[in-house]
Amino acid sequence: MTRLSQSIDGARNGWRVAPLRGSGLCAADAIASAAAAVALLVMAAMPDANPQSQPNVRAALDAPPAHAWDPTRETMVAGYLGVPYTYNSDVRIKSPPATDVTVKDVAWQGKPFTNPIYYGVRVVRWGAGGRTGAMLDFTHSKAISDPKQEALFEGTIDGHPAPERALIKDMFGKLEASHGHNMLTLNGLWRMPSLSSRLFPYIGFGAGISLPHSEVHLRAHPSRTYEYQFAGPVAQGLIGLEIRLQGMSYFVEYKFSFADYAMPLTHRDGYVLFSDLWLQFKRWWSGEAPPGGWATTTYTSHQVIGGLGKRFAAGAEAR
Repeated sequence: MTRLSQSIDGARNGWRVAPLRGSGLCAADAIASAAAAVALLVMAAMPDANPQSQPNVRAALDAPPAHAWDPTRETMVAGYLGVPYTYNSDVRIKSPPATDVTVKDVAWQGKPFTNPIYYGVRVVRWGAGGRTGAMLDFTHSKAISDPKQEALFEGTIDGHPAPERALIKDMFGKLEASHGHNMLTLNGLWRMPSLSSRLFPYIGFGAGISLPHSEVHLRAHPSRTYEYQFAGPVAQGLIGLEIRLQGMSYFVEYKFSFADYAMPLTHRDGYVLFSDLWLQFKRWWSGEAPPGGWATTTYTSHQVIGGLGKRFAAGAEAR
């Protein structure tokens, strides 16, 4: 009896399985963690209550409040941390000639404070008057399947019927984008009317590409895929609040993103983004099909972030 047959028989007859997990509690935990993280970030950003001990803050407070913090034509370079929540999704592995299996309703974990952490960097350019702008935004999130989740399987693996139910860990050595569910987007921004002399809400919409570090290993196959890849398009919408101080801004923001993934299963290990993408481009250009076929899924995510940016006004001192 082959290893695959033993594996499938075990899935049918004797595996100990964990109960299916609902998404509501995971979402609540993620939102609560995000709120706590953002609150801590904002508290840490607040200046000392004693203006005498903070000369720069005292000077800022003494400045005329009406227009001192108004937006202008400027550039901002910023970084941020945050917490994501990604909805469950189906994963399909299609590997000719005889594997075509779909794993139903896979739960994704973000683990934002486990290395590598959730982070992002961006460059924002505001136009005249500071009301409309553009932003290049890079987000490093994660999407990791729960190995103890019991999932439903449909289709065939190496020509054998897949088990109807099995633990993720019994069928996959890896099923994740854990060195990055990476998203690079170009966004349009619009500042809404201010809430005070320093508080400026804004909204934005954008699109771009996903550049994950794909980690997929179906146990019935001998090799894993472990490399950076271009996996398809991504879109996002956002709403945030900017807190403007002298020369810098703090911000809190909610983002919603949608990424449609098609990961080539190359059965190779890769570690460097640009070299991995170059090899992928060469395979595509030559018409070479990936030896392991394709893994497809969608990642739909809520994200709450908080960050700090340095502003550079055009032709004048940053305010």
